[in-house]
Amino acid sequence: MSIGQSQNPTPADQKVRQDGVDLTITDAIPIDITVLAADGEVLHVNQYALDRFGLSANDVKNQGYLRRTCHPDDLDRVLNERSIKLSKGIPFELEIRLLSKSDEFRWHLAQYNPLVDESGNIIRWYVTATDIDDRKKAEEAVRASERNLNLMINAIPAMVGVLRADGTLLSTNRMALDYSGLSPQNMAEGEYRVRVYHPADLEKQREERRLAFTRHAPFETEHRLLGKDGQYRWHLTRYNPVLDEQGRIDRWYAVATDIDDRKRAEEELRQSEENLRTITDTIRQPIVVLAPDGTMLYTNRVALGKSGLTVSELKEKGFLARVGHPEDVERVLNERKAGLSKGVPFDSEARVLGKSGEYRWQLFQYDPLKDESGQIIRWYATATDIDDRKRSEEQLRQSEENLRTITDAIRQPISVLAPDGTWLYANRVALDNSGLTLDEVIKEDFFPRIVHPDDINRVRDEHRIGLLEGIPFDLESRLRFQSGQYRWQLIQYNPLKKESGQIIRWYITVTDIDDQKRKEERLRNENLVLREEIDRSSMFEEIVGSSTPMSQLLKKVEKVAPSDSTVLILGETGTGKELIARALHRRSKRANRAFVKVNCAAIPQSLIASELFGHEKGAFTGALQRRVGRFEAANGGTLFLDEIGDLPMETQIALLRVLQEKEFERVGSNHPISVDVRLIAATNRDLPAAVAAGTFRQDLFYRLNVFPIDVPPLRNRAEDIPLLVEYFVGRFAKEAGKNIRHIGKQTLEQLQRCRWPGNIRELQNVVERAVILSDTDIFVVDQSWLESEPEDSSQHEGLSALEDREVEMIEAALVECHGRISGPSGAAAKLGIPRQTLESKIRRLGLDKYGQKRLPTK
Repeated sequence: MSIGQSQNPTPADQKVRQDGVDLTITDAIPIDITVLAADGEVLHVNQYALDRFGLSANDVKNQGYLRRTCHPDDLDRVLNERSIKLSKGIPFELEIRLLSKSDEFRWHLAQYNPLVDESGNIIRWYVTATDIDDRKKAEEAVRASERNLNLMINAIPAMVGVLRADGTLLSTNRMALDYSGLSPQNMAEGEYRVRVYHPADLEKQREERRLAFTRHAPFETEHRLLGKDGQYRWHLTRYNPVLDEQGRIDRWYAVATDIDDRKRAEEELRQSEENLRTITDTIRQPIVVLAPDGTMLYTNRVALGKSGLTVSELKEKGFLARVGHPEDVERVLNERKAGLSKGVPFDSEARVLGKSGEYRWQLFQYDPLKDESGQIIRWYATATDIDDRKRSEEQLRQSEENLRTITDAIRQPISVLAPDGTWLYANRVALDNSGLTLDEVIKEDFFPRIVHPDDINRVRDEHRIGLLEGIPFDLESRLRFQSGQYRWQLIQYNPLKKESGQIIRWYITVTDIDDQKRKEERLRNENLVLREEIDRSSMFEEIVGSSTPMSQLLKKVEKVAPSDSTVLILGETGTGKELIARALHRRSKRANRAFVKVNCAAIPQSLIASELFGHEKGAFTGALQRRVGRFEAANGGTLFLDEIGDLPMETQIALLRVLQEKEFERVGSNHPISVDVRLIAATNRDLPAAVAAGTFRQDLFYRLNVFPIDVPPLRNRAEDIPLLVEYFVGRFAKEAGKNIRHIGKQTLEQLQRCRWPGNIRELQNVVERAVILSDTDIFVVDQSWLESEPEDSSQHEGLSALEDREVEMIEAALVECHGRISGPSGAAAKLGIPRQTLESKIRRLGLDKYGQKRLPTK
């Protein structure tokens, strides 16, 4: 029941109904309404407000509702302001946080309006409360955003100003205040420009800003600003507008950048040009200075004297048409326009009219002057009289006419080129072979019409490079004959030079070598078939494995392969180091060139230098003819040095020179030979230990160790064993003519538990043996062939009976061979195993080369 409906009216109820007004009518209005007496006593709170704040009619007595609902931080302020403003008797507003029945404080706008009688006395106060919490939060967000923006602007290392749409300054960042020495209040006064801008720039800057603000587009101005040190410095200020949602300008942001150094540099440039003019007037060659767009700025005294024109006449538009030969003007203008647009030095030749009335050929050479940023600030052009040279060229052309008559009688194709490679002439045989006319050869790009499409790019490059080098050169290409058939031709270029060494013509002869090339192609195909057959029979046909170590390894291969960096491949014997080397080569830009492998351990030390670098005839006993070494054979390709740790010291020195200087000398020769070879090395030895022991050069190790790649042993990539077994089983079963369809799970588990000291090579041998012995379609491996991994190596120390026997055999062989491992009389040969395998076993079993157990290091 509402207050107005009480059966036993209270004094408050009676006040609600006094003056004949039933205030409970406000209960029907869906807004918070409170009715106060003239002195501020609460007469009535409508039901909508009671419901929203969770109050009862008793709660509103004696202002209790205000104390229960008002935020503690606002209560004193509200009561004080309310008391003061009620006493004034005029409408007023208060912002207050009120507690709703959901126990949430929300901001409200309380609006007080008085009701007065005919005498003007206040008889009631009507108060409405409007929820403005969302607006307050939005305002707070805006203030926070502006605070963050101010923080960001203050962090910018440049002077920044924020302006209203009309250009009035709102604020500046800290750097602007620090530079000017003004306070924020000084800046806000509006006359800061008078105090900061140079007096000579003030009016101009004001006018520029006024016009720019009306265009509503970004703009910039240059002016001098006064710093707090009392010095004026040039600044470039850029203005950018920020638009509101309606597309109207809300703010302007201005950023001022110090350009004083640049302005001083420009002034120095102007001064230096004044000095340059004085100097150029003393030079006896015509010189012209142009602006970046080609506008003439200055000509020296010699240019004026030879042309017979004044500076004003030379600066007039169209003066080139007045002094240039009519046949040259259009071409020269086009060349000049194209050259200036490219921004690089260029030349142009033209006949120019002198004051004598005679046209003479001139060479105009244009060179740009650039600032530190690479921007062109001036063009300098010089003119050189080449009329005598042009007359000599005319005489040369006449003599070539006579020469053409002679070459037409020769039965070999002959062509003549200008120094820049422009085709000038082709004899009758060349034209008959190609089916082209002389005009087609001279005027058109006829290369695509006669050169085989597969050769065109290579021929263009070799042709261009050969002409630039200026020495005789050859190239080979398939040329199309009039019959439509392509045949291989040897094209030989020879330059004709003046006494000064300057090339004036290129003469080209063409010789048919198609039969020879077909024989070479046939041999290459045979070699390719043989090489593919060798690859197919090799265990390293493909890299098999998807384990984490292999994935990481292959990522390294992918990254380093395209480069020319030296790679050092490290890993135990049988891990596939050569396969990694071949993968690096095939993924490199040298993939179509040779891959040459050298096993440094398999070559006698006395012959290793000859093997690598070649030798001259008679260099040593048995050197009956010159031999090309592996480095020369690998030129342009990749050289793979396997077992690099076995190189003798003297060969290490020679190899270091090749890596450093890209050249070497054959044995028995003192003439250096340059090579372009990418080196890949591999070893299963501990090279840092060899360096420490003095058996391997430290500087060579650092040269080789540019990009080390560690090939993981098979025991560290056991998850790849199923893939490898499947690969080898399929391969060997096919070779043996057997049909093996299933690989037992237990067999794979046995193989994965094995330590595989011989790595992939050992696994391959075990699989091949099992395939040979297999009588069914199930692949099975004899357990006795495998060396299993102990379940807990920390708990099962010592050697198995098989290892004990192996130790005894190795110890006996080492003692008998007096510690010698390699060679015909070494322990490896005596035991019938490779040297690398024996060295791996010695390390694994903890022996030294004399068969003794190594003492543990402290």
